[in-house]
Amino acid sequence: MRRRSPRALRAALDAASIPTWTHRPLAGDSTMLAFTQAPGWLAPGRRVYAVGDVRGDLAALQAMHTAIRDDLAARPSPHATLIHLGDVIGADTRSVGVLALLAAPVSGPPIITLRGDHEQMLLDALDGGAAEATDWWHETGVPVPRDLPAPHIAFLRGLPNFHREGGYFFAHAGIRPGIPLSRQSAEDLRGIRQAFLSSERSFGAVIVHGHSIVPSPVVLPNRIAIDTGSGLRGRLTCAVLEEDRIGFLSPTHRLLEGAPA
Repeated sequence: MRRRSPRALRAALDAASIPTWTHRPLAGDSTMLAFTQAPGWLAPGRRVYAVGDVRGDLAALQAMHTAIRDDLAARPSPHATLIHLGDVIGADTRSVGVLALLAAPVSGPPIITLRGDHEQMLLDALDGGAAEATDWWHETGVPVPRDLPAPHIAFLRGLPNFHREGGYFFAHAGIRPGIPLSRQSAEDLRGIRQAFLSSERSFGAVIVHGHSIVPSPVVLPNRIAIDTGSGLRGRLTCAVLEEDRIGFLSPTHRLLEGAPA
């Protein structure tokens, strides 16, 4: 089954009518982040930095990590976690730099990188035969990178499909409505779209996800969408979650010469 191109998916989503939630600003907050009331919660003292799809944009990822370090320096938190929501790799050579950065040991808060459909597609192409390699070529337009260093492949194989903390459930694409969170399939967690995006029901937790491009972060009572098109001439977005509030980081960076349109 052939996958639709990122540009086609973006056009379809832009044409869809997806409701948004008007969240109320929190009065009296003087930090450099503009916080608003969140639909979910974290325990007091906990903080999560959830980063949307990177798609191989190394400069954007480096700028985001710098912004997160700066925020931690300005507002220290002893219990912070950084979560990448998957699709950290894209279709060009910058993805090697992204893998090298994320696979290397780092100081600072613990980092959890989730498995997206891009990571799974690459693993399938590396493990499979001609059909899987053709799927990779059809989606990315580049050959399967069979010369990836072994530590990078091991990093990809170790990526989980979801993470749960407090009142939030983090997954690359979303969840299948009507199925308990504990019984979600890996395929849905990495690839679901409209059945999840169009649902207004409660999922038992607020789903924080990427995968489906939005012009700016979407905050609804049941989900938070933060894929704002990094790697496709969009921006990289990070949701900063703490207690009952949410803020967003989206640092600017210079677009690299030759980046995909």
